[in-house]
Amino acid sequence: MTVLVARVARTRWSSQNVRFRPRSIVMSSVYQSRTFSCHRCMRMAEKEKKTGGDPRINILGRAIEDDFATIRENYATPKHPVVLAHGLMGFDELQIVPKFFPFPPVHYWRGITDAMRANGIEVIIASVPALGSIEERAAKLGQDIATKANGKSVNIIAHSMGGLDARYMISRLQPNNVEVLSLTTVATPHRGSAFADYCFQEIGSNYLPYFYKFFDRLGISTGAFSQLTRKYMAEEFNPKTPDAQGVRYFSYGATCAPSFWSAFRQPHKIVQKLEGINDGLVSVESAKWGAYKGTLVNVSHLDLINWTNRIKWAVSQLSGNERKFNAIAFYLDIADMLAKEGL
Repeated sequence: MTVLVARVARTRWSSQNVRFRPRSIVMSSVYQSRTFSCHRCMRMAEKEKKTGGDPRINILGRAIEDDFATIRENYATPKHPVVLAHGLMGFDELQIVPKFFPFPPVHYWRGITDAMRANGIEVIIASVPALGSIEERAAKLGQDIATKANGKSVNIIAHSMGGLDARYMISRLQPNNVEVLSLTTVATPHRGSAFADYCFQEIGSNYLPYFYKFFDRLGISTGAFSQLTRKYMAEEFNPKTPDAQGVRYFSYGATCAPSFWSAFRQPHKIVQKLEGINDGLVSVESAKWGAYKGTLVNVSHLDLINWTNRIKWAVSQLSGNERKFNAIAFYLDIADMLAKEGL
């Protein structure tokens, strides 16, 4: 169910608020109060006409609460392959324990790839440097598509930083043998993240060289860190990375209220203070790009790729709280949307 959340604040008056005063003063005050209230109502009405009511509606766009609670029986299939582009510190699959142990690898797109393929969607999983710069990641993304798409046009669905990689590849690199029809970004920090700003401030300029040196010794590229700040996105990336003609751009954002024990509690507070509602790392305002399809309510940055804490949901269900978001249903619906757009 899709809802637009709007609340109207009401002021209650009681006899305790009224003091006995001379009749002439009271009548004058009542007249002034009514006149003021009348003008105020007119101004509020005009504001609602212009903004559509509660300003949060404009921030959230379409507030998506339980549209993706369950998986439907039927979804349309896009004509062209779908490329899944992961975010910062991402991977296609990760083998945590040696292969001779009977444990499956961990997948970034947990259960999503299999579900999409089961619905007849041709899926290409890209794998780019986990902490590399946008330039490095975009170059690898282009190589993966050129190699795996076999000349077919593609639709890209990108989570988090993956959306920045895709935008750079499409607009700046324009690799041969790669034709992108659409880019759908999910909680991508198109305008940077206040949490990235905070991390740099906490580390401090004196310690940054040691921070980078530590990762360099491990052979890990660290170009991504400074590029996720709001300053870099506003002054460098966005002005130099315009949308490409002929490519359709769609986006989704998310908002959550982390529990006391959540790893997102502190990042959420930081982003909330400086940018507003967010999913624990990326604000809704930063996630908007192209045609904004809506805001997923009570969904965290990791819930978006099906990394939901299963124990948490089991406890919630025992207490009578039904799960309202299924990431697999969400991505199948994106594919369905692409198919209906003729993509």
